[in-house]
Amino acid sequence: MRVGVLTGGGDCPGLNAVMRAVVRKGVQEYDYEFLGFRDGWRGPLEGDTVRLDIPAVRGTLPRGGTILGSSRTNPFKEENGVRRIQDNLAKFEVDALIAIGGEDTLGVAARLTDEFGVKCIGVPKTIDNDLSATDYTFGFDTAVNVATEAIDRLHTTAESHMRVLVVEVMGRHAGWIALHSGLAGGANSILIPERRFDVDEVCGYVQSRFKASYAPIVVIAEGAMPKDGDMVLKDDSHDSFGHVRLSGVGEWLAKEIEKRTGKEARTTVLGHIQRGGTPTPFDRWLATRFGLHAIDAVRDQDWGKMVALEGTRIVRVPISEATAQLKTVDPELYEEASVFFG
Repeated sequence: MRVGVLTGGGDCPGLNAVMRAVVRKGVQEYDYEFLGFRDGWRGPLEGDTVRLDIPAVRGTLPRGGTILGSSRTNPFKEENGVRRIQDNLAKFEVDALIAIGGEDTLGVAARLTDEFGVKCIGVPKTIDNDLSATDYTFGFDTAVNVATEAIDRLHTTAESHMRVLVVEVMGRHAGWIALHSGLAGGANSILIPERRFDVDEVCGYVQSRFKASYAPIVVIAEGAMPKDGDMVLKDDSHDSFGHVRLSGVGEWLAKEIEKRTGKEARTTVLGHIQRGGTPTPFDRWLATRFGLHAIDAVRDQDWGKMVALEGTRIVRVPISEATAQLKTVDPELYEEASVFFG
């Protein structure tokens, strides 16, 4: 059997660990051959491939990013996209495809399997941790660690100048990174997309922290929105899946805090730093286990399934179920963190 592998969407620490596990077990135990498709769904669309074997994945466990490259290509927006994929899979004699990605990449895999009979297995990847049907996605722990370390460092500079520091983190429409890093980093306010925030209330938290002779740290997710306003966007452009570019709400909030409190406020946008660099041990562990179970799903011909973490067990769920809706922050979890606001 020849198995194709692709990594789509935003890059993410742990992608190479998945491929390493898939190839190592697939070659050693099942005698499979592997073919990598470059740059997400662009690879099978254009027939852009690279051989994947044990030497190709050796030493990649701690390496960030993806050796295959990635993109946000949507084959359903390309002319004859599905037919081109089917033709290239047949041309390269690929019997099955392992798609490693988030909501959009796996959404394509689900449609290709359910509607067009392409034999796909999904592996969940996103730093946002917003895929339902899995407790965690790899890449999330690394992003939280990066954000928490940044918040820890910002505390000392904020206190040196007694100014407000607003830290904008990624997450799109889910506040998992903001919640986890904000709680771990001792932020005095955490703002997430799941709950619109009151700017005056945030300013009250800021003033309360100054009265206690501490400099406030406000952590805000890029998709958070004020009660009386709209989402702050970088520009009006959309990617091939219809997503707008988020970012800018941190800068907007810092200006509002400074205007309303008279306190100096600065913004730090962590951006792609959260995606880059070496994966944490947890993400290497989770990505490796996902890879091992993904190749088992290929062996079992359990098409249309995604491997997922349930407690400490790796299970299989329909890809369509995992991508049906976003996993957002539970209000009870947010209420727990609110004890430390102000």
